[in-house]
Formats: sequence, C-alpha cells, structure tokens
Amino acid sequence: MRQKVSGFDILLFILLSGVVLVTLYPFVYMIAVSLSDNVHVLKGEVFLWPKGLNLDVYRIVLQDPLILRSYLNTIIYVLLGTAISLLVTSAGAFAISKTDLLFYRGFMIMIVVTMFFSGGMIPTFLVVKSYGLVDTIWGMVLPTAVSTWNLIVMRTFFAGLPKEVEESGKMDGLTDVGVFFRLALPLSKAILATIGLFYAVAIWNNFFSAMLYLRSSDLFPLQVVLRNIVLQGVSSSSQATNIGGDTMLVDESLKFATIIVSTLPILMVYPFLQKYFAKGALIGSIKG
Repeated sequence: MRQKVSGFDILLFILLSGVVLVTLYPFVYMIAVSLSDNVHVLKGEVFLWPKGLNLDVYRIVLQDPLILRSYLNTIIYVLLGTAISLLVTSAGAFAISKTDLLFYRGFMIMIVVTMFFSGGMIPTFLVVKSYGLVDTIWGMVLPTAVSTWNLIVMRTFFAGLPKEVEESGKMDGLTDVGVFFRLALPLSKAILATIGLFYAVAIWNNFFSAMLYLRSSDLFPLQVVLRNIVLQGVSSSSQATNIGGDTMLVDESLKFATIIVSTLPILMVYPFLQKYFAKGALIGSIKG
C-alpha cells in the first residue's frame, strides 16, 4: 500500500535539501578551485566543476616538509589522544554508573558543575605548565583528555547494562577492574566507536591547545599550519606567485588544496564507524 506524502514531509524534504546544499557547496567549491587551472581561477570562472585540470597545488602541498611533519604530528595526537581519552572516560563512566558508589552524589555534582564553570584559560595554563607539559606531546592530549558530556553519555550507557553481566563476572571471581575490561568494554563497541569519533574529530581540529602549549614548530599540528597558510597566504604582496619562472601558483588554490588535504582523512573514517555511531548515540541518549 502506497504511503501518502503530506505537505509537511515535502516541506521538510525541501528544507533539509537546502541545508545539505548550503553545507556541501563550500566543500565542492574548494575542490573545484584547487583542481582548476590557475588562469580560470584568477578570472573567477570556477564554481562547481574544475576547469582545466591542474594538480600542481596538491603536488606542492604533499611535498612540503612543514605540512608533512604537521600531518604526522596530528596523526600521533589523534591516535594517542583518542586512546587516552577513551580509557579515562570509559573507566570514569563505569565507576559513576554505580549508584552505590561511595560519595556518588558528590562526584556527580562535581562532574556536572564543570559543564557550566571552568577554571579559565590562565589558571589552566598555569596548571599545565606546573606539570611540565608545555611544549610536549602530552600538552596536546592530557589537558583535554576528558569531555564531561562524553563522560555522562557513556555513564548512561553503562548504567543500562544488565546487572546479571556484572553478577556473573563476580561469581567467576572477577574484580571490578576485571568486570570492566573483560565484560563491560567488549559489550560497549558501539558507544566506544561513537565517543572515539567525537574525540578524534575534536583532536584533529584542535589548534587552540597548540597555540597555548606548544612553542616548537616541530610539534605543531596540521591545523596550526593550515591556519597560518589561510591567514598569511603564500605571498603577502600579490594574488599569484611565480614558481620556477614559468609556473604560476594562486594563493587561493593552495589554501583550498591544504584545507582539502587536512579534511579528507577524518571524513574517510566516518563511513567505517557510521553503523556504530548511530547505534551508540541512540543507546547512550535513551538508556538510563
């Protein structure tokens, strides 16, 4: 039986289609410009489709040692930071999911308060500096290791796990730590993938921590280098730069190519985690 389509459904489809187009157009435009010949870019003739295929800017970006080093730094920060964040967040969430925990209400109040109040940028910097984390890899992953929102979402998930699972583990002689690692975590793949994606995207896009805690350019993540390129450009005096006397490089093309190169990897990860993402977000928000 054919389902009747209401006017509201049509309106919603048009609205969402408009949102998709508005969101997608800048990305498509950057790809088109970065792949177009410089003459067409300078004339402003590129809109949705590349004109005169040109891969020079991507070759320059991928051969730039500064970009490659910052790329490697970002990958290290994402892998290390996501692993630490997931471990700390899941352990804390599992603990506070037990309502019989000593001082449970006090812990929950202290955790929730951090969602509305913080120590501020300067006190946080002084704490990080006092631990010797300034200008180190750890300064990029430890100060932002736990998100209160992610902690509460994961706590809600753990609170919804059947009590029989923990009881069976205790009967087999497992401690609380054993129950967590051997029973709770294997049953939490969906929520771990969801929260892990949140952390990975946040760390990948994080340049504020680098501006605060890093001094050496050898430790800069990709986003700091990208920010400098976007703000300063390749040439401060002209719209185009001559390379080798016969090749013209447009600042705008180089900026867009760098943005595309820095964005694609994290976008390519999402399809592999999509099924876990939808399931984990739903479970973490409903159960409890």
